[in-house]
Amino acid sequence: MKTPAAWIVRTYYSLRFGVLSPERIIELAVSHGITHLVICDINNSTGFFDLLKAGQTLGIRVTPGIEIRNENQCLYYLLAENPAGFTGINRFVSECRLSEQPFPEKAPRIGHVVALYPAERAHLSGEEEYVAILPHETNKTKSSRMQAYASRMVFFPRVTFSDPSEQELHLHLRCIDNNCLLSLKPEIGNADAREYPGGIASFTDKETQQWAAYKRYETLTQGCSFPFEFRSNKNKDKFLESRQADREYLRSLCLQGMELRYGKNHAQALQRLDYELEVIEKLGFNSYFLITHDIVQYALHKGYYHVGRGSGANSLAAYCLRITDVDPIELDLYFERFLNPKRSSPPDFDLDFSWKERDDVLQYIFNKYTYEYTALLGTISTFRDSSPIRELGKVQGLPLSEIEYLAETPREQLVLNSHTESVMQLSDRLQSFPNHLSIHAGGVLISKEPMYAYGATHLPPKGFPTVQWDMYIAEDIGFEKFDILSQRGIGHIKDSVTLIRENLGQEIDIHDIPRFKEDVAVKKQLQLADTIGCFYIESPAMRQLLKKLSCSDYLTLVAASSIIRPGVSKSGMMKAYIERFHHPEAVEYLHPVMREQLSETYGVMVYQEDVLKVCHHFAGLDLADADVLRRAMSGKYRSKAEFNKITEKFFDNCRKMGHSDALSAEVWRQIESFAGYSFSKAHSASFAAESFQSLFLKTYFPKEFMVAVINNFGGFYRTWVYVTEAKKAGARVELPCVNNSRMHTRIQGNTIHLGFVHVESLQVRVTESILHARQTGGAFSTLEEFIDRTSVSAEQLQILIRCGALRFTGLRKEELLWQGYTYINRKGKQLPPEKLFQTGTKKFTLPPLENNLICDAYDEIELLGFPVTLNDFDLLRTSIREPLRAKDLGQFKGKEVRIMGLYVTRKPVRTSKGDMMNFGTFYDLDFSFFDTVHFPPSLREYPLTGRGVYLMSGKVSEEFGAYSIEVNKLAKLPVKEDPRNK
Repeated sequence: MKTPAAWIVRTYYSLRFGVLSPERIIELAVSHGITHLVICDINNSTGFFDLLKAGQTLGIRVTPGIEIRNENQCLYYLLAENPAGFTGINRFVSECRLSEQPFPEKAPRIGHVVALYPAERAHLSGEEEYVAILPHETNKTKSSRMQAYASRMVFFPRVTFSDPSEQELHLHLRCIDNNCLLSLKPEIGNADAREYPGGIASFTDKETQQWAAYKRYETLTQGCSFPFEFRSNKNKDKFLESRQADREYLRSLCLQGMELRYGKNHAQALQRLDYELEVIEKLGFNSYFLITHDIVQYALHKGYYHVGRGSGANSLAAYCLRITDVDPIELDLYFERFLNPKRSSPPDFDLDFSWKERDDVLQYIFNKYTYEYTALLGTISTFRDSSPIRELGKVQGLPLSEIEYLAETPREQLVLNSHTESVMQLSDRLQSFPNHLSIHAGGVLISKEPMYAYGATHLPPKGFPTVQWDMYIAEDIGFEKFDILSQRGIGHIKDSVTLIRENLGQEIDIHDIPRFKEDVAVKKQLQLADTIGCFYIESPAMRQLLKKLSCSDYLTLVAASSIIRPGVSKSGMMKAYIERFHHPEAVEYLHPVMREQLSETYGVMVYQEDVLKVCHHFAGLDLADADVLRRAMSGKYRSKAEFNKITEKFFDNCRKMGHSDALSAEVWRQIESFAGYSFSKAHSASFAAESFQSLFLKTYFPKEFMVAVINNFGGFYRTWVYVTEAKKAGARVELPCVNNSRMHTRIQGNTIHLGFVHVESLQVRVTESILHARQTGGAFSTLEEFIDRTSVSAEQLQILIRCGALRFTGLRKEELLWQGYTYINRKGKQLPPEKLFQTGTKKFTLPPLENNLICDAYDEIELLGFPVTLNDFDLLRTSIREPLRAKDLGQFKGKEVRIMGLYVTRKPVRTSKGDMMNFGTFYDLDFSFFDTVHFPPSLREYPLTGRGVYLMSGKVSEEFGAYSIEVNKLAKLPVKEDPRNK
């Protein structure tokens, strides 16, 4: 009996097909004495490096290959003999994926690659082509057709399962992939239940043909070799012609920037810059800094605004290169958080651009460094939470109501039967399985070797080649990504500057952040939490926090940007920080180390750097181990074994240093509850700097700023809130107008014309036609002229009339509708409207059509989503107005009040008991904000039912100067009906 020394394996990266993780395959290989694995996942090479890395530690050789399929049909297998062959396979797969064409029926001829066909598709023509014979397919070798390929048959010991029972999960995955019931599962392309170790363990060597096939397989696999060094730098390692040239160029750029940032002869900055450049050179990151600088320079040349954030803002070199606007000396940020000789993973820069400009920046990167060497970073979306239950329930044919019940209450089965039990069992096994390939939020890789040397690429909707593995595999391989991200806040800022220049003729240096931080009016705006539209500080929760901190300075805002994170609030550490902020003299530190290391934050861990400080100084961990803990708690580290080892070391060290178990446990609790949600201090500082830019614009140019927010369709609130804020700032807001409006909202002097983009169901081509006609022929003067010059249809004309866009005619809407339909029908040689109602000799006379401000408001609500000519309070059926306003709440602390409020938004949360409660935000009659709390009992009896004006009663509560109303009763007030509905 002969046992194969090598297996052909498929991992669960054969998406919606495989059931074995790379780690599980290694376990099986070790237990069966297998020393060589050939991975042949379907249409991707995602799992190769995970398997290779795990195999290297245990002396198991791993050869890369890919099974090529079109839908359910296996076409052939491609096995790489060496790295060149792997590159060739990946290039072939990528070219097919990027062209969005099916794979060719015939295997391509690729150097250093062996092609094997399944027995049923064998049609060989080249020397490097073979027939793959699975152990349970030996009967196929006896046919006359197969005998012609007797010398090309290769034994193919494939492992897809650890035991036959796993075929059940596999078949369910196949049905999920094909969106079909289990009873209608695909008839071809499924794995055989015998594809497990016991099914291929041995065969009789007396069967000569089988023996020859095995020896052929052994020869092929033994000839395969894939040496690979993990963690070595795979990024483009030279920006100029040599590393020496890079080093000198980087230093000269940094010195120029340092003089601009700090002036001449700044001893502290020069000393720190020398240190940073030494570390950057030692670790081989000169080109990484220079490439990032080049990207930023392109953006600046194009007039694009960017924000450099993340741990990269800990670097003085980055500050001097204008990669970031955060001053690390001012904030006492230490470079080691970003880059240090002990760091186990490469760093990255986060560069935020406007959502309108990010794709152009990406295109520049791909053009400069070529598609051969550049790719976006992928992600691997997994089955998680209730998604497996929903998918498996559909495969089992369960009723939708039953699936929803199981998904919502997975441990309380509605019906105990074989189907629901099967769904729940399989769902547990499917948790965290890869589901489909996706795209990282902003990661870009620039390689010194062709990207195909490391994997295949595909083409997601973004339109740029994307690798088939994620940031964890990239980190293992040795890539540092460049994060090219987008956010709406940057669009707000850039567009505001443009609008201020166009409307007011003023030039704003939006990068003069030091001036903004010290501006008295800006600081007052922050203290009042008047921050609607401002990046990161406009949400109700953030405005409440700003009030509680009476925040009026940059450093306090930096802290607020971190403690607002969910984990900090949940752990109680946010409340502790606020209390200590107001009463620093009463702070009791857990330990003298906390006083020494966390005095700036009153003994509370506010930043990721604080976690490192505590782990290092309190528990004696070195910074490398401390960073492993921090990264693991934030979900950015994969080695559970190493994490557990360092956790154990934390507590062992604490005991050795004389800390009590209770003290160590409390410190650990704070670390654990905080580390997963916090920002680095540099990250928070970047956000705070951008917030001050927004605040400056809102303080001095509120109308232009609000137009910019509206046009970027971004922010915490809906468009109508920003329109309301513009009105509060003194702007006259006009409905869309065919003679004044553009696609997007514009401002002229004090008047804001809403853009056509906000009109529901108005076609883009109609807007473009209007703008083109106006550009070439000037303003419209009559209804008929408008119809002639735009060729607008009757349906689209009706939308424009109803939203008030043709009010320049001076005609009422009903007149415009009647005349417009008449003119369009006559142009089309159809019957005029009046003849449509004639019966014999009798004429039909239309009744008078009613139109008034109420009708207009309902048209605006339908077509824009909110009223403009009136407000929601004007539409109330009652004329009674409760006198209480938001500004007066402080006079009624602890007392029951009644107040009228226009619903703005709510945040639903669950209590510790699982009950639902709401935090609400409303406008009062003066359109000032106030906040509410709806505890479970009152919420159940008096739920919020969407937009409208509510009459509420409740108790006024106060916390650190921030007021809210604990609502015990509410009712949505009735509104006037549209007269046309009577």
